[in-house]
Amino acid sequence: MRRQRCSVLLVTALLLLAGASPARSGQGSSSTAVVVQPGAPGQPTKVLPPSSKAKLPPLAPADVEFMQGMIMHHGQAIEMTALIPSHSENKDLRSLGERISRSQDDEIRFMKRWLATRGQSLSLAMPESMPGMSHDSPHGAMASMPLMPGMLTAEQMAALGKATGVEFDRLFLAGMIQHHNGALTMVKELFGAAGAGQDAELFGFATDVDTGQRAEIKIMQSLLETGFDKKSLGEKR
Repeated sequence: MRRQRCSVLLVTALLLLAGASPARSGQGSSSTAVVVQPGAPGQPTKVLPPSSKAKLPPLAPADVEFMQGMIMHHGQAIEMTALIPSHSENKDLRSLGERISRSQDDEIRFMKRWLATRGQSLSLAMPESMPGMSHDSPHGAMASMPLMPGMLTAEQMAALGKATGVEFDRLFLAGMIQHHNGALTMVKELFGAAGAGQDAELFGFATDVDTGQRAEIKIMQSLLETGFDKKSLGEKR
């Protein structure tokens, strides 16, 4: 009898606890809501409490357009570096290409997280003059969008794809210097826009882009200045 009574009391206690649970009271969804804050390139994301959402600074249109445009800008740089293994034997160029590809791929992931966290589209708005084009198609984004500063034209990309050896090395370095200078222009335009660049993560990222691409421009200019021969871009005359 005593055992049976204890069992009844235990079941009753469990039922009372279940009835007081957040899910039962309708508070579960709000109490477990989280805000995901993207980390800087190479850094992990952070899970913040709901109250942190209000701490995100207001965005200027230029902030969003910068991130959307830089995703496309970086995408072309990665497309260019993907040609190196099959078009060049130069070890210095291959090493540089791997560095550019890794860093810009990491930055693309950061920019996409930054935009998604703030409820923004990952791509620029489609021009009204180009209906029916899709950003998911191979030619959609490039064909329907005005080129970001410094981006290579379709003709330049075609010439790069056809070149090999020293000629490819020349075209790649000249084209990537042009490309990097365009990124510097985009950063300058961002910081020159009214109300833009107030977000701490955006400011830090744009500053890193400016610093990193200036350093890579110097490396590429040095490679061009070393001279060329039939075997390798890096050998002096």
